[in-house]
Amino acid sequence: MKRVKLPYIAGLECMTFGQLCDAMEHGAVRQGIDCVNWREFPYCPVVSFDAAYSDRHLFVRFFVRGLGTGASYVNDNDPVWQDSCVEVFVAARDGGYFNFEMNCIGALLAAKRRSRKEGVEHFDAATMSRIIRHSTLPREAFAERDGVCEWSVAIGIPFDVLGYADGERPTMLKVNFYKCGDETSVPHYVSWNPIVTEKPDFHRPEFFGELMLG
Repeated sequence: MKRVKLPYIAGLECMTFGQLCDAMEHGAVRQGIDCVNWREFPYCPVVSFDAAYSDRHLFVRFFVRGLGTGASYVNDNDPVWQDSCVEVFVAARDGGYFNFEMNCIGALLAAKRRSRKEGVEHFDAATMSRIIRHSTLPREAFAERDGVCEWSVAIGIPFDVLGYADGERPTMLKVNFYKCGDETSVPHYVSWNPIVTEKPDFHRPEFFGELMLG
């Protein structure tokens, strides 16, 4: 299991995307997402993430370079995993886990759940609006592009959305980070922490790694 200590960067939630990128380039921890867990899906784009935290948010910035860049979905809680998509899964302190799945244009699916199909509670519009999102691509659908493309997105997840009291900050989060593209021309499923299952399945908290805060 991977374990990473996250740095604190004040004021990330108040920054523009450019300011955020500069701050995280200098102060965040960087890790690769490069575990190819299933032989039938061998393609592995170049993917990494920067992660840090502020007083009230966990921030993750993803970098992607690879094939299959396209976005069919523009609305929140659409099936964005079918597009070129990055994901953050976080264990809930009271059981279950949260999944945050964002395609290359910043459309987000977010929910709390007990498993892939059980106890699923998608976030309402008010909660979704509080999750900070940035993308290098405009928020509009586009057909899959030919060849290798590069893009980046960032997400800021409020700690209270993860079940912490207002002003409370966790000292550790169990997480995994993913890159997928179920309906792209080159389907792929890669992860930060390895997943030991027979078939592709990101909804497995037993394979989460740890982020240490503070």
